[in-house]
Amino acid sequence: MRRLLLLGPLLVLTVGCGVVRSSEGEATDMARDAAREAGRLLHSQRPRTAEEVGRSASGIDGVEVMRLTGTSTHEGDGVDVVVRTEGSAYNGWFDLDEITVRRCFSVRVSPSSEWDEEPSDVSCPDGLPLTFGPAPEPPPLPYEQLRAKLPRVPEGGRADEAEVRRALTALDLHPEIRTEVRTGERGSVGVLLSVRGNGFDPQDCLLARVAPGATEVWVPSRVQRMPGEGGCTIANALDPLPAPH
Repeated sequence: MRRLLLLGPLLVLTVGCGVVRSSEGEATDMARDAAREAGRLLHSQRPRTAEEVGRSASGIDGVEVMRLTGTSTHEGDGVDVVVRTEGSAYNGWFDLDEITVRRCFSVRVSPSSEWDEEPSDVSCPDGLPLTFGPAPEPPPLPYEQLRAKLPRVPEGGRADEAEVRRALTALDLHPEIRTEVRTGERGSVGVLLSVRGNGFDPQDCLLARVAPGATEVWVPSRVQRMPGEGGCTIANALDPLPAPH
């Protein structure tokens, strides 16, 4: 009986140790959780190039971008990002000090990927993490210059589309700025200056209308500049939408 009593604590200890995970395993789980969170933050239906995805990933705290595969999120299988993350854990049963590991995981970014998709364990590529320069800023739209260059038409007159086009040419606009000019039905000429949007965020645009007795230049409201709202169109320049409430 005494032998059985002495064996009891040993059996409990053995069973207990059998269910306790090592610190390295727990630290790896933490690193994987960090990669999964990176996948959540990168998840979006917005089209992006591989460089844009990599730049976004490199800005996430605790994430290093080791490799990019693919051209853009909406081509083929999307963009595969190999990220390196870190995890730490301490278990007094096994360790004298806290254990820290660095692991690599593959995160897929595409319209078909899941928001909470499990990252795949991969070997870390050789070399240093990838670095990315700042995102290029879109060219500024020339509000004051446009206002100064557009012609003024007296009351009872009619705006001349050719004259408006000459004024735009004199501005020597950045090649990325798209222009559209159209003559309306009531003797006015509408002007649209815009830069390419991403289809999800408000688009940058500038509207103008040269009409008898009034030449106006304005930026539509943020709500109107959202995709599908019609704010950044030549029609809105000729016949402005009512202000949102």
